[in-house]
Amino acid sequence: MDWGTLYEVIGGVNRHSTSIGKIWLSVLFIFRIMILVVAAESVWGDEQSDFTCNTLQPGCKNVCYDHHFPISHIRLWCLQLILVATPALLVAMHVAYIKHGKKKEAKSKGGCEEKDLEELKNRKIRIKGTLWWTYTVSIMFRILFEAAFMYLFYFLYTGFHMQRLVKCDNWPCPNVVDCFISRPTEKTVFTIFMVIVSGICMVLNVAELCYLIIQASFRRSRKNVQKHSLSNGKEEKQNMLNEQKEA
Repeated sequence: MDWGTLYEVIGGVNRHSTSIGKIWLSVLFIFRIMILVVAAESVWGDEQSDFTCNTLQPGCKNVCYDHHFPISHIRLWCLQLILVATPALLVAMHVAYIKHGKKKEAKSKGGCEEKDLEELKNRKIRIKGTLWWTYTVSIMFRILFEAAFMYLFYFLYTGFHMQRLVKCDNWPCPNVVDCFISRPTEKTVFTIFMVIVSGICMVLNVAELCYLIIQASFRRSRKNVQKHSLSNGKEEKQNMLNEQKEA
């Protein structure tokens, strides 16, 4: 998988995100994707080949492995990262739509040079209006995907601790068979690390969501104050005019 392309797309959205969003992207790519690309293959590469059982019954080892590892950890982590990063593509499309509208408006007014169009292309778009809703919904989906995958990991593997010995009695195993997982301690440490980083990403998403809601509330409060001040100003002006007429 070309993670660099995904980074370029999300990195483009990152220019328009909050400071918390920039931290989230750094954690996502440095502590999750980079670790997954660099270390995952070496840790989990022997997952099936070194899964040994104390029987020579044909097919028993494969059945036991499928029972205890229904989905590969690496593939599940890759799927998680793709789904977590996908909502940012919605924001990217919305930002592109807004920039296209501004570019079209600038061209229709005339007198717009190539330099101005390039500046408009690189200009940061403020998160407000409909973009605020798109950005907020994308963060909600991130949180939902993170929580769903953490629960899925816990459900599939009955916790985040890799057992040294697992038992299996599925057909075609002749009886209860003991199977041994290779390097369980190392895989446990790696799994817990990925879960902790996933939890940190969830905390950052929740913090960014709260920040956006608070920021929108302050913006609405300022608008209400301005409207109230404007209406009071008009009322005072009208009262002064009425007093002048009565005088």
